[in-house]
Amino acid sequence: MKTTLRYSGLIIVSVMVLFCFFGCAKEQKEANLEIVDSEFMPRQDSRLSYVLDARGTIRNAGDVDVKNVKITAYCRSCGDQIVNATWFVSDVEKMPNQVDVISYLAAGAREEFEFEEVAFFAAQTGTEEPKGVPEEIEVVIESYEIVE
Repeated sequence: MKTTLRYSGLIIVSVMVLFCFFGCAKEQKEANLEIVDSEFMPRQDSRLSYVLDARGTIRNAGDVDVKNVKITAYCRSCGDQIVNATWFVSDVEKMPNQVDVISYLAAGAREEFEFEEVAFFAAQTGTEEPKGVPEEIEVVIESYEIVE
């Protein structure tokens, strides 16, 4: 009889613990953000320097709304030292003009983004211009928050 009561008590306590565990567990929601298109445009910044600006479209392909979507770009093939007639990047933290923050993006919605100074080009003479954009350059979604 004592053994039966112990097993019954153990089963009841185990069931209560399981209910608490599964009842308190929240379903983890995830967003599905994708860059639909992006474009990089060289712009003359001064007589001997150019910068590379970016613009494009992001789409929320997920089922949840997101906020504070931070977008920027990285040039993987650019050097980190200033060399004449080649693209280079700064090795410091991104400045506010080098990122775009979309405050709210509903599920299924699209939004345009735009930021500047992805990469830099220093010309030695006023006649040198960058020929195209660097090879390994990509737009990156740095962070976002899911709307509860």
